[in-house]
Amino acid sequence: MGLKTKVKTTFFCQSCGTQYNKWQGQCAACKEWNTIVEEVVQKAEKSDWKTPSSSTSKRVSKPLKINDIDASKEARLDTFDNEFNRVLGGGIVPGSLILLGGEPGIGKSTLMLQVSLKLPYKTLYVSGEESQKQIKMRAERIHPNSENCYILTETKTQNIFKQIEALQPDIVIIDSIQTLHSDYIESSSGSISQIKECATELIKFAKETATPVILIGHITKDGNIAGPKILEHMVDTVLQFEGDRNHVFRILRASKNRFGSTNELGIYEMQSSGLREVNNPSEVLISKKDEELSGNAIAATLEGMRPLMIEVQALVSTAVYGTPQRSATGFNAKRLNMLLAVLEKRAGFRLGAKDVFLNITGGITVDDPAIDLAVVAAILSSNEDVALQKDYCFAAEVGLSGEIRPVQRVEQRILEAEKLGFSTIFVSKYNKISLKDTSIKIQLITKIEDLVELIV
Repeated sequence: MGLKTKVKTTFFCQSCGTQYNKWQGQCAACKEWNTIVEEVVQKAEKSDWKTPSSSTSKRVSKPLKINDIDASKEARLDTFDNEFNRVLGGGIVPGSLILLGGEPGIGKSTLMLQVSLKLPYKTLYVSGEESQKQIKMRAERIHPNSENCYILTETKTQNIFKQIEALQPDIVIIDSIQTLHSDYIESSSGSISQIKECATELIKFAKETATPVILIGHITKDGNIAGPKILEHMVDTVLQFEGDRNHVFRILRASKNRFGSTNELGIYEMQSSGLREVNNPSEVLISKKDEELSGNAIAATLEGMRPLMIEVQALVSTAVYGTPQRSATGFNAKRLNMLLAVLEKRAGFRLGAKDVFLNITGGITVDDPAIDLAVVAAILSSNEDVALQKDYCFAAEVGLSGEIRPVQRVEQRILEAEKLGFSTIFVSKYNKISLKDTSIKIQLITKIEDLVELIV
């Protein structure tokens, strides 16, 4: 009888991934109860991601002087999807690892299948959730003819790497990282140790071969990517695919990007034939109305390098139940309370006994402080029941003393408003504007009382 190998086990918190030598009831890191479970961490001797026969020519990394390192810019891979390219910073960087997270049914698999069908490079789409026939049915709706997309249904990483070595793809897409499992770890798919091990193997492969890998990840009920937080630290880019399943629009954001900005935004429209890129989101975010209604104002905002015109809706009504309600959708509720206090103190409007509801149309969330003036204008319009002119728009921040503060890149906002046919834009007098020969009227204001006089 041969000697039995001792199995190495340790304890992991299923919520945050913290490792412990022994079991305990509460995780010291995230303070969650009963989330620590025992997992087998090592089963077999690890080898390279390649097969043993091909691992003989393994390159040894040596230290180099920083002046001797080749700094020539590697060409990014064009995804032929303008929105996806914009969020990534101009395309996929060779050898990078991209993690895409989003709610179930939001369209993660559809987006990545659509990208893989459009790519002119040899692409391997690995699915651990659907059969090849199911993927083919969806591909028929999106883009029926593709010579470069290969579909593999497999969950074992060792088998995936064998197929990768045989096929030599230019891009690998994994759907999803939670379904993969490695022989080197003896625990179920989706466990913390399996996710870490599979991600580590994929990172090693991506960096050694300069092949970009895109991982699709599930999210928890809190909206965070499932698995250990270290997974987000390991990858180069973390993308979030957001949206309400009741709305047709989907928003792609980067919460981490080593090769570009995290402020960019990609907007898609969900259709039966897949996701359509929305190149001019301002037309989508401004509702079409035949008659003028009170409580509506248009704000000129920026998301990354892209100017957006969005509609702000406000409803001010007398509080029936004594305590007035303050509700904001897509806007910071604390900032709404601040603006209401400024209106009451500086402009003399008695809003303390009134309900105020605010909504940013299109289901998007805006953090740009330049939306303040549009919020104030919409509240004043609803309170006085006076409709603002359709061709007015606003771009300024409101200070606590009621002053209208300047915002960055105001000229870009003005040009976008002019392009969409607005006649007047309200901005701060303290903005330095050097635009000439513009058809749009630039209304300069210094304090909130000026706005009240002009629109009420």
